[in-house]
Amino acid sequence: MKHLSIILGLAALSLAACDPSTSAPAKSNADAQHITITPTKTQVGAQAFPGSFTGNVSVTPFLNPTDKLAAIGALVSFEAGARTAWHSHPAGQTLFVTSGTGWVQESGGKKIEIKQGDVVWTPPGVKHWHGGTANSVMTHVAIQGLVGGKNVDWMEPVTNEQYGK
Repeated sequence: MKHLSIILGLAALSLAACDPSTSAPAKSNADAQHITITPTKTQVGAQAFPGSFTGNVSVTPFLNPTDKLAAIGALVSFEAGARTAWHSHPAGQTLFVTSGTGWVQESGGKKIEIKQGDVVWTPPGVKHWHGGTANSVMTHVAIQGLVGGKNVDWMEPVTNEQYGK
């Protein structure tokens, strides 16, 4: 299958916060000719891959790209203190916070608190990170478009000093 090489690990985002080369794909219904429903029991979360995340992070992919839709999406849950590494998205990223309280920070900018119901747009190519606060879990839906089959550029981890500022 041509879409097996474009897989969520996150984040991607990637909704992410995802690395398309490390996880099993979510079933995609984008080519269906009728309404389809993927039951909750078939949606499996997986521990996010080391190197791109610090702490306990679970990623449940729900949207994979097709020839009609060049986007991916996942539900990403961060435990308190967990976060992404620095990264950017070639087509940008939209986050929709579904529960908890988290932080997002653009490189060179201030750390900003995000809460349930907040929508965060990160423009293409902007280096940033996001995750739970030091004392709160945070879950968000992450949706990213693809450019040349790629949804995220992972960079160095966010240090404890950077996170704590």
